[in-house]
Amino acid sequence: MAQNFIHLSDLHLTSLAGVQARELFSKRFLGYLSWRRRRRLEHRRERLDALVADFAGDGEPELVITGDLTHIGLEREFQAAAEWLAALAPPSRVALVPGNHDATVPASLDYQARYWGAYLAGDDGPGYPTLRVRGTLAFIGLNSAVATAPALATGRVDGAQLARLPALLAACRERGLFRVVYLHHCPLAGVDSRRKHLVNHAAVAGTLAAGGAELILHGHGHRDQRHELETIDGVAPVMAAPSASAAGRGDKPAATYHRFAVTRGKAGWELAITTRGFAAGAETVATLAEESRTLSRSR
Repeated sequence: MAQNFIHLSDLHLTSLAGVQARELFSKRFLGYLSWRRRRRLEHRRERLDALVADFAGDGEPELVITGDLTHIGLEREFQAAAEWLAALAPPSRVALVPGNHDATVPASLDYQARYWGAYLAGDDGPGYPTLRVRGTLAFIGLNSAVATAPALATGRVDGAQLARLPALLAACRERGLFRVVYLHHCPLAGVDSRRKHLVNHAAVAGTLAAGGAELILHGHGHRDQRHELETIDGVAPVMAAPSASAAGRGDKPAATYHRFAVTRGKAGWELAITTRGFAAGAETVATLAEESRTLSRSR
């Protein structure tokens, strides 16, 4: 029987209406200006609500959210996002990592733990990489969200995470689990600009290639992105979902999510991918694409 899970990213579900000037120190001021100029028009809560309503009838799938629930990482935004998460599903069903907007300034890191701690934690509690095992699925979370200088949206997976990751990947392989690694920034070179990329992508991709994975999920680019990483165990798809609240202005796609169905096959794993969201100019959620992949594995 297939195990299903859903990937959402870059929700930007909060509003900055009514924010006081005293709250906009440092990098947050630039973020607020960006929200006033374009982000409040691009990110629409009703689009996100429509996606959630669309998969609400799928039973109780596991949910993977790869960050950017907020705009500038204010405490009020973390509170609002925590209320949304509580209405969405219990922490046991939601695997969350923060995005760069959730780490705008160092204070935002404290808010992550205070308001989202149960959603960020693994089965054994807090600390990255996290691990959640659900049936034959192993969800492995990496934190790439760090506070950066103004005008930068780069990320970094710190050395402590990379030091622990190989043993975790190996242990999950030995248990015969389908390893889903999820983080906000893309771990591959050349996908994002230097202003937005994962600064130690070579180390992250190298660790994943050496340790093996079945699927790598990320966000950040607000686009449906599909690449591959050759690992010791075979090819791992590297996929991103567009923003889950996007109106689809300009050349950016409208709100979309991915639904995955994983089945153990004779040659390894069967992975079915369904993309659901808003087509250009559409007002209702529909199936945008479907594909199936066989991930050959020797064990």
